[in-house]
Amino acid sequence: MTLTDTPVLTIGFSPCPNDCFIFDAMIHHTIDTEGLKFRVIMEDVETLNQMAFKGDLDITKLSYHAFAYLRDTYRLLNAGSALGNNCGPLLISKYNPEDIRLKLNHPNCSLTIAIPGKYTTANFLLSLAFPSAQNKIEFVFSDIEEAVLSGKVDLGLIIHENRFTYEQKGLKKVIDLGEWWETETHLPIPLGGIVIKKTMHEELIQKVNRVLRKSVEYAFANPKASLPFVKEHAQEMSEEVMYKHIDLYVNNYSVDLGMQGRAAVTKMFEKADQLGLIKK
Repeated sequence: MTLTDTPVLTIGFSPCPNDCFIFDAMIHHTIDTEGLKFRVIMEDVETLNQMAFKGDLDITKLSYHAFAYLRDTYRLLNAGSALGNNCGPLLISKYNPEDIRLKLNHPNCSLTIAIPGKYTTANFLLSLAFPSAQNKIEFVFSDIEEAVLSGKVDLGLIIHENRFTYEQKGLKKVIDLGEWWETETHLPIPLGGIVIKKTMHEELIQKVNRVLRKSVEYAFANPKASLPFVKEHAQEMSEEVMYKHIDLYVNNYSVDLGMQGRAAVTKMFEKADQLGLIKK
């Protein structure tokens, strides 16, 4: 695609508070979008991963696990990523956490685990930490707590705002996979990034990155401006939980990955290659 061809770009992100916070100013043209126009597609992250595999989106939020398979098709932008500390996925259960951890480390682990998608970074981290835990069932992330409570599965791998609600429902943390990653690598946990098709003209790619960065910076400078958009897509969530969610996943790495952010992504891919977790 040449720079003179500036069609409406398809852009995919989730309805979660952190994504709505980041993209609000950009898609509503509160900032100067430098002539860019967007058609928004909002889906949960695993649906976006699957759409990216089909090449359906020009720009999209993507799990870093999925991006490992799509490096020939998509390019990672510097702005918009979700990395950080103490923000990783949690493995939860109704049962005694110590007993569960022993079973997870058994070579013939038979525990059933609800995961938020095959290509989510959460599932990737689970595979790194407990390679013998293979009995996984895919659920929409918002249904995982109920699957554990109802006994459909032994454990649940939760992401997003569920980390703020599971204890209220009587569930227990087995392990924080973000803490596990940080202990192993001394790097922030890479969860998701914003990617753009490599077929785009270089100047257009740089323009998208500039506009996205401006959108994140505007959100930080005007934290209440995005609240109507965030609330629209998080109707069952309290305002307190919304802002906890945003504070957890939006930070300086969302403005620019920087050297440490890219080092974390590289380390994740290196570990995947060493363990054969990413099929060529």
